[in-house]
Amino acid sequence: MTDIGLNISAKSVSQPIGGMGTVGDYFALLKPRVMSLVIFTALVGMVVAPGDIHPVIALTALLAIAVGAGASGALNMWYDADIDAKMQRTAKRPIPSGRITPDEALVFGVTLSLGSVFVLGLLVNWVAGALLALTIGFYLFVYTMWLKRRTPQNIVIGGAAGAFPPVIGWAAVTGDVGFQGIVLFLIIFMWTPPHFWALALYRARDYERVGVPMLPVVAGPDATRRQILWYAIALVPVTLLPCVLGFAGVLYGVVTGALGVGLLVSCTRVFRLRTGQKAERAARQLFAFSILYLFLIFAVLLAEQGLGIMADWHWSGMWSV
Repeated sequence: MTDIGLNISAKSVSQPIGGMGTVGDYFALLKPRVMSLVIFTALVGMVVAPGDIHPVIALTALLAIAVGAGASGALNMWYDADIDAKMQRTAKRPIPSGRITPDEALVFGVTLSLGSVFVLGLLVNWVAGALLALTIGFYLFVYTMWLKRRTPQNIVIGGAAGAFPPVIGWAAVTGDVGFQGIVLFLIIFMWTPPHFWALALYRARDYERVGVPMLPVVAGPDATRRQILWYAIALVPVTLLPCVLGFAGVLYGVVTGALGVGLLVSCTRVFRLRTGQKAERAARQLFAFSILYLFLIFAVLLAEQGLGIMADWHWSGMWSV
């Protein structure tokens, strides 16, 4: 593994000694768009889980999970500041742009990591706290420091970090890891490669420039398109497992099935269009659709659970009259 001390010096891109970061810059370190999806999937994990949780405890858990996810983002930006400065997509991030120093980002990320884990462990339960610690550690040490710059399978293996939030949400309610939480983990885990490889297809030059072995750089765009299609084909039946296992109903099955058809159509279009602006547009559209796809799958599961809760209230109210 790369020596961390050497890596820090390599990242000392020109920036003010004391830093000039605003609140907005520090918020940007948290990768708020990623954090919002983490919060949402963790919430679904909590709602799907059996048992009750006090609203204040639930809010505390979500806040701790959000902060932990943001801490992971900050530590990722700290470590990757050298390559972020050379990539068009990331050059304006707070560290390479000079608004926040690497040391400030490191202290910020470590402080939030420790704080979020201890808050979740002490105020909710230590199973959820341990899972959050595992998530942060996996994202930083396994994905960012080890896999990302060494193997084109970085996204496949590293995607596990982004798949943990619903499991943490489940554990916050139950104190253990249930099979429903694992199914939600598998959905995100299988979704990650086609989602991120779609981005990598039209950002391949960025990754090639900084020596990150993303699949399009190492295996070529055609092989990447095949992998995207194969993963999508495998993903669709996985998304239907909640119906098979009995914790989702007809609404979820119909919506998820329709979304799966849309995903396969989009992936097939990416597979067929190999060159030119149409090919890049197809990859961009797949990347955007994949975000909507995952959000809607979890949203309909959340809506279905909410309708079930309201039905229970309705029937219990009728019998109590």
